[in-house]
Amino acid sequence: MLNKIANQIKKYFPAPEVSAHCDGPCGVYDPASARVYAEAVYSMTKKIADLESHVPSPTDSAATVAYHNTLSRYIAIKEEQAQKTKEEILILWTDYFKPVHLEAYPDLHDMFWKAAKLCSSCKVEVNLAHANQLMMEIEKIHSIFWETKGREVPWIKAS
Repeated sequence: MLNKIANQIKKYFPAPEVSAHCDGPCGVYDPASARVYAEAVYSMTKKIADLESHVPSPTDSAATVAYHNTLSRYIAIKEEQAQKTKEEILILWTDYFKPVHLEAYPDLHDMFWKAAKLCSSCKVEVNLAHANQLMMEIEKIHSIFWETKGREVPWIKAS
């Protein structure tokens, strides 16, 4: 009955369509969130690789369940953080950087494209080299971003 009432309310009073980040450019951009997410990708990739040396005996069912639980959590976090990294760099690429920046940094599109592809790679594989490369690409983005603002902001990792 409540569903019927709710559906009737929705029918007669539809919610307006809304949009999120930067349909009205706010001018607030910072690659720091991409760095934090990419660091989590790197951290989870390391944890997954380290976990491989602790695979329990198949006869120890409790340890096997705990192992699979931990592994699946690390994988879920790694994939989620890689997606968030991609979203953050795509916002910078498509909303912040302008043609004038491309003139100053002709490899800008290629750099962002490679970083986005690395995010995808980090989602689907457990590859420490790719996770490390992602961190290096985010550092390049960080440097160029702050250069375009005429500011010197140090690259500081959380871990």
